[in-house]
Amino acid sequence: MEDAILYAKKYLEDLLSFFGLNTDVYATNDEDVIELNIPSTHLNGFLIGQRGDTMRSLQFIVSNALKNNNYEFTRVNVDVADYKKQRAERLAEVAQEWFAAVKKSGKPMDLQPMNAADRRIVHKVAAESGLSTGSVGEGRDRHIVLKPTDFATDEAGGTEEVAEETPTSEEK
Repeated sequence: MEDAILYAKKYLEDLLSFFGLNTDVYATNDEDVIELNIPSTHLNGFLIGQRGDTMRSLQFIVSNALKNNNYEFTRVNVDVADYKKQRAERLAEVAQEWFAAVKKSGKPMDLQPMNAADRRIVHKVAAESGLSTGSVGEGRDRHIVLKPTDFATDEAGGTEEVAEETPTSEEK
C-alpha cells in the first residue's frame, strides 16, 4: 500500500506541475482508498472544475496510472482545498430538510439525479436519520428515492402505509 500511495502522490504532483503548480500533495489511505489532498492555491477553481468534474478526471487518471503499473490498490480519491468535505457537509444539511419532509408527509420522495459520491452521502445520512433509501435509474438519470420507515412493500410491488398501533386506554 505504501508504494501505491507514494506513486499516486508523485504522479499527481508531476501532473500538477504541468499546469505550473508546484505544491505538495498530502497522501493518506482510508481502508483500500488512497486519499490525495491538494492544498488551497490560486488554481482551485480550475482544479475542481464545474461540479467537481476536473477533480473526478484527476482521480481517474491517477487510478489508471496505478492500474497500468500493476499496483494492488487503485482506488483514488482526490480533494482540492477540502471541496469534497465541504460539499458533503452542505449536502448532509440539505438532506436533513428532505428527510423532515418525508417524515412529515409519510410518502416517498424522488430526489434529482446525482453522482455516485453524492448518492453515497445521502444514503449514509438517511440511514443515520432512520429513513430507508433506494437508487433508481441508470447512468446520469440515477437518483435516490427516500422512503419513510413506516412504508412496507406489498405483493404487487407497490408501497402501502403500515399503521402504527396506538395503545388503548386499557393498555395505558
